[in-house]
Amino acid sequence: VGPEDLAGVAVTHIHLDHAGGVGDVAKAFPKAKVYVHEKGARHLVDPTRLVRSAGMVYGPLLDSLYGRLEPTDAERLHVLADGEDVRISPNRTLTTVDSPGHAKHHLALHDSHSGILFVGDAVGVRLPDTGILRPATPPPDFDLDLAITSLRKFVDRSPAEVALAHYGLVPEPIDTLREAEGILRQWAEVAEAAFREGRDIAEALDVAFSGQLSGTDPAHRTKLETLNGVHSNAAGFRRWLETRGTGDHAHDHTHPH
Repeated sequence: VGPEDLAGVAVTHIHLDHAGGVGDVAKAFPKAKVYVHEKGARHLVDPTRLVRSAGMVYGPLLDSLYGRLEPTDAERLHVLADGEDVRISPNRTLTTVDSPGHAKHHLALHDSHSGILFVGDAVGVRLPDTGILRPATPPPDFDLDLAITSLRKFVDRSPAEVALAHYGLVPEPIDTLREAEGILRQWAEVAEAAFREGRDIAEALDVAFSGQLSGTDPAHRTKLETLNGVHSNAAGFRRWLETRGTGDHAHDHTHPH
C-alpha cells in the first residue's frame, strides 16, 4: 500500500492497543481520513489524558509497550455518532453502533456486504487457541449496565458473524453474544461480593476463574493473562463499584431479563 492509497482508518475506540498508532498512520498516509467516536476524537488530537488513563492499566510498562503517542491533526478526523453509514464502496457501507460499557468512546461497525459486526473489545477477549471468552473491563470507563445494553444491541442486529479485535471471527455469533453477557454477569457478581466484603477483587476473580485455564497450554495461558489479566479487569470493576455503590447504596442498577 503506497502513501496515497489508503482512504480511511476506522477505530472502534481509542485505547492504545487500538488507536495508539493513529497519529503515525495519519502522517504516513496523508489522504486517509480517521473515523472515530465523537467522544474519543479530542483525545486523538491531544492524547495527554489518554496516556494518563492508560497508565492506570499498564503502569511502568506503558512506555516500553507503546512508546510516544503522536497527536492527530483535527482536520483529518471524521467524527462518528450512532447509526452513521461510512461508505467504503458504491454498494457497501459500515454502519456505526454506539456501544459503551468497555469504554464510553466505543463503537462497533456493521458491514452491509458481509454481515460481519466488528465489535472491538465490547464482547471481550478470546484466544482461538483456547476458545475461552473473558470480559474486558478496564478502568476508567467500564460500566456493567452499558456493557450489557451494548451486547443486546448487537444481538438485535442479527449479525452474520462477529469479529473480535482480540481475536478474529467467533462461531455462532448470537450464542457468543449471549454467552458474553452471562460471563460478564458472573465476573461482576464475584467482583461485587469481594468489594462488599473488603477482599481483593483481583484475587477473588483469579480464584473464581483461573480453573478455566487448568487444562490449557501454559504458553496460551501466559498469552491470555498478558492480554487480559485479572488485574486490569479488577481495576475496572473496582472503579465502577466505587462510582455506583453496592446493595442499597447502588444507583439504579436493574437489567431486564
